[in-house]
Amino acid sequence: MALTTDMEDRVNTSLADEHSTAATDSVAGGVLAGVVVLDLTRVVAGPLAAQTLADLGADVIKIERVGDGDDLRTLGPPWIEGRPGSPEQSTYFQMVNRNKRSVGLDFSRPEGAAILRDLAARADVFIENFRTGTLAKYGLGYEDLRAINPRLIYCSITGFGQTGPYNDRSGYDYLVQAMGGQMAVTGQPEADGGIPTRVGVPIADITAGNNAAIAILAALLHRQNGGGGQHIDIALFDSQVALLMNNIGSWLNARAPLPRTGNEHPTAVPNGVFECADGFILIATFNDREFARLAKALGRPEWAEDARFLRSRDRLENRVALTREINGVLSTNLRAHWMERILAAKVSCGPINEMPDIEDDPQLQARGMFVTMDHPVTGSVQLVGSPLHLSETPVTYRSAPPLAGEHSDDVLRQYLSLSADELEKLRATSII
Repeated sequence: MALTTDMEDRVNTSLADEHSTAATDSVAGGVLAGVVVLDLTRVVAGPLAAQTLADLGADVIKIERVGDGDDLRTLGPPWIEGRPGSPEQSTYFQMVNRNKRSVGLDFSRPEGAAILRDLAARADVFIENFRTGTLAKYGLGYEDLRAINPRLIYCSITGFGQTGPYNDRSGYDYLVQAMGGQMAVTGQPEADGGIPTRVGVPIADITAGNNAAIAILAALLHRQNGGGGQHIDIALFDSQVALLMNNIGSWLNARAPLPRTGNEHPTAVPNGVFECADGFILIATFNDREFARLAKALGRPEWAEDARFLRSRDRLENRVALTREINGVLSTNLRAHWMERILAAKVSCGPINEMPDIEDDPQLQARGMFVTMDHPVTGSVQLVGSPLHLSETPVTYRSAPPLAGEHSDDVLRQYLSLSADELEKLRATSII
């Protein structure tokens, strides 16, 4: 469904007016106010990238399947309890979809693909996480859209990237944690019967989403400085391997694989979980100076002169003995007592918090890391706030995660100037 010439004139005029006021809007609505993002992503990595842009003020339009929408909407339990008779709301979906507007669109059909191309012609950013080559089948690949909008920043997020022998494979977080080395370095030592273990959050998805947001911001800056649009290729596999840090560095440069060490740090000692009289705490030291301060705080200053514990490498060789000594001291008193002494000595120390502890943590409360937003079905929804704290262009929380297709009419009227009759015809044929 291509736009008529009259419609194009109306849309282009309105968009010109919008971009002319972008500088003013960026102060009130965020640094990305006036930037239009089409979010064709599902599950975690892509939606997180788009939410980051939305938090910074972009107008993010989430394109979803007609009916069910994003797969993440149905990934539960748990569900957020809503009003009687209302559809189930996945708690997972809520975490990566605030500040977006949802359009239900079937772009697998020519009419829907035409609408999406018309939107892309007027967008700044296009984010997708379909299997490599899928969107090109509908005339929605990078080369297709670049031909109608050379300024478009087109970001593809896949399991393994647009190139290479794995480029046509699907890739989920768990699989990528396995293939990308994360599981090999996580878990209890093999000598203790430990097996490779996944990280308890979708770390590959999260990292890929963050990398996508960084790359998009860099591309926007490039375009602002006189460049054009470009294709961004983000892979979960690449993102996961880039997280391996000292583990991969040890292998690449010394051919020395670092074994799984469970809760023990592979190179810094003491750095791990220790037991007090009423439970566990985490103590982290990374140099000899911190260890000396810890020894004094625990009432054992002589440890800093003990040949077994003098240097970091000595403590690493005598980890078992040192851990036994520390636990012996800590077992004589409560966590609160030891944490007060250790923190006063300027040594990193903290509790092992469960979810209720995190919700009530005074530091997180003071930092505004939890927000409550109005929701059309549940009444309200509680979300983790953005970790981005900018003094001059703070993030904004404008709208709760949308219902599937909630804003189809609003968006298509605003950007494509479609009439009520045109919208009704599209709805009658399940295009929207």
